[in-house]
Amino acid sequence: MRAVILAGGLGTRMGDMSLSTPKPMLPVAGKPILQRQIEALAKEGVRDFTIVAGHLHEKITDYFGDGSSFGAYIRYFIEETPLGTGGALKKLGLKEDFLLLGGDLLFDICLGRFREFHAQRGALITLYAHPNSHPFDSVLLRTDPETSSVVGCGRYPEDGDGLPNLCNAGIEIVSPAALDLAADAPRLDFDRDILAPNIAAGRVFAYRNTETVMDVGTPERLAAAEELVRSGLPEKRRADRSHKAVFLDRDGTINVFRGDVKDPDELELIPGAAEALRLLRRAGYLLFVITNQPVVARGLCSEEDLGRIHNRLERLLGEEGAYVDDIFYCPHHPKAGFPGENRRYKIPCLCRKPQPGLIERAAERYGIDLAASFMVGDSPVDVETALNAGCSPVYLRCGLQPETEPRCERVFDDLIGFARSFEY
Repeated sequence: MRAVILAGGLGTRMGDMSLSTPKPMLPVAGKPILQRQIEALAKEGVRDFTIVAGHLHEKITDYFGDGSSFGAYIRYFIEETPLGTGGALKKLGLKEDFLLLGGDLLFDICLGRFREFHAQRGALITLYAHPNSHPFDSVLLRTDPETSSVVGCGRYPEDGDGLPNLCNAGIEIVSPAALDLAADAPRLDFDRDILAPNIAAGRVFAYRNTETVMDVGTPERLAAAEELVRSGLPEKRRADRSHKAVFLDRDGTINVFRGDVKDPDELELIPGAAEALRLLRRAGYLLFVITNQPVVARGLCSEEDLGRIHNRLERLLGEEGAYVDDIFYCPHHPKAGFPGENRRYKIPCLCRKPQPGLIERAAERYGIDLAASFMVGDSPVDVETALNAGCSPVYLRCGLQPETEPRCERVFDDLIGFARSFEY
């Protein structure tokens, strides 16, 4: 597979840092970003590269030459005039599926799994997708939960709580046939002129994962990337590794407990919850919400309504630079007889806590080592769920029933107290 790297931008977000150095050549832990990209892909078997360059392109061509010193074969497409993020693609004359990425990304991914996902779905474009800590300046994706097809995209704040924190990370697998839907124009925007018509045609899919794909296009993110590389976390987060996680109850643990939350406006974060998630992520844990939501079974809201509630949760966390990797919920309730109930969901199931089904689903999907993981909640049910799943229970005293506090080795007043325990 050939990789096409878009490295021709002016790097205006970098300010003075990119005046004499093209953004992809800025160093992260002693190596240019572009070199780290080539090395990461070479590790995955990619040897054929096309670098689309423009601004200060000679700094790139002089450094990499034909690529042989880096175990690669590199050719260049020099933009004499800016062609946009998609303008050069038609001119390259590519005949096979190719990997497309921006030159300002730090990543370490299992490319084989990404390619397999793309092939299985017969996609024209597959987007690498993940939640991140800055959704307000990212393209956010709406997907079909059953097929992972992309049904739309947008940005905060225009779309409000209608968008999840699921971002187009900036790495795509593209079929040359996808370019046929783009108009012939001297300048093309990839999102507007190529991606959008293919979404409308139903041939774009989102590959969701928790591996490191990080935009380093601002001075602040470049500094954060430096810290991340030195921590060794990118390699540890690869999909072919086993991971540790913190599973989190929702109501009373992350957001204020108000009984049945059936409308997005009813959801409010507990003060300190976002900071707690940031601390837990810094400690190397993946983060998942595990929640019973019988409001669906009781007919108080639909699963679509619940999706909007969870979108608001992700939006509020994003406002404070925090995020969870995924949300798993049980919409069922085993007991019937409530007015207005939805009988389709009135069933016994294996996903309702204290059954371990939701945690087991997350563990299988994301490669979680349950013995190295925690389940955190404000109810004895959460403790029982942890024990049933084989992970360590953490009980928060902020629950409504302190007199029923279970015997639990790790007990904290609230989520921030638990998270701060990793600082020592």
